[in-house]
This record gives sequence, C-alpha cells and structure tokens, in this order.
Amino acid sequence: MVYILLGAGFEEAEALVCADLLRRADLPVTLAGIGGRTITGSHDITVQADLPVEAVALSEGDMVVLPGGMGGVSAMETSPAAMALIRQAAGGPDYWLAAICAAPTLLARAGALPSGVHAVCYPGMEGELSQAGAVPVMDRSVVAQGRLITGRAPGSAFDFGLALVEVLAGTAAADRVRAGLHYGS
Repeated sequence: MVYILLGAGFEEAEALVCADLLRRADLPVTLAGIGGRTITGSHDITVQADLPVEAVALSEGDMVVLPGGMGGVSAMETSPAAMALIRQAAGGPDYWLAAICAAPTLLARAGALPSGVHAVCYPGMEGELSQAGAVPVMDRSVVAQGRLITGRAPGSAFDFGLALVEVLAGTAAADRVRAGLHYGS
C-alpha cells in the first residue's frame, strides 16, 4: 500500500499527480488525512482523504509519500501520528519513504535522513539537508537512493510519481504509464 499524507496546505499537484500515476500502474493508494478526512490544499482544492492518518498501519513493502506545500509540511510536523508513521518508514528496512518539495526538509529536521544520503528538495532549502548530513543534489528533479525517493518541486511531480511507480512496480510498468500519458513524447 502507498500512503500519501495530506495536511492542510499540501501541494495538490505533488499529491494528486502521484496518486493518479500510482493508480494507473494498478498500485493501491490511500490518501491519509491529518486533522480530518476533508483536507484543503495550498491552492484551495479540497480533497476527501480515504482515512485519518491515525488509522494507518504499515506492513512490509508499504510506502509513505510526503507531498510538499509549507502548510502540509507543517501539519505533518505537528501531528504526532504523522511523525510516528514517518519515523517508522524512515527507520525500517521493509518500508519505502518518498518526499517532494519542502517535505525532505521535514525529514532533515526529524533526523530521518541517513548521513551521506543524496537528496533533492525545493530550490533554496538545500541548507537544511546539508545541516542534517545529507548531500543535496542540485541538477536532478528526482533522486532515489536505497528506499528513499526525493523530488524537487511541483514541476517534478510527474517525474517523481513515475519514479515511485518504477521502484514499486518496475520499469515496464513505469514505461507503460508514461506511454499512456504521452509524457516525454
């Protein structure tokens, strides 16, 4: 299962493009709401979450996806249930963790980035990654290292989502989704 965490002020493109691409690859996706099941993003698009974040129970192979958006990142950071889930995903070898835009900085502040890991985040926020011991990558929109995938910004949402499809379902599935979208053609 892929759990996409939604807090008030989340970046809609980053969350919804990922959910769409993963579902096109026939991967199960659950939108987990922080502070309720009706969550409004940073551009006033309201989304109905599938369940509250408190109801998420990770199993082997699950992925936790953290969209950016400063409000959404703040909502995650101040939610004990969301932070427990993020720490569980970051600390276990059986889980995947993905963060895009401002969300990798939350991982840095939470001590959830392994020292020396390569990661990307929203331009201008790389200092937080460096302070946490990560190695900011400046010339890529998506970086996958081990079971951590990071993305740069809303404009990277398709590349980020396709990277998630690839690590979970394989290159052929990602290529099939990409072709169906006519992405990059």
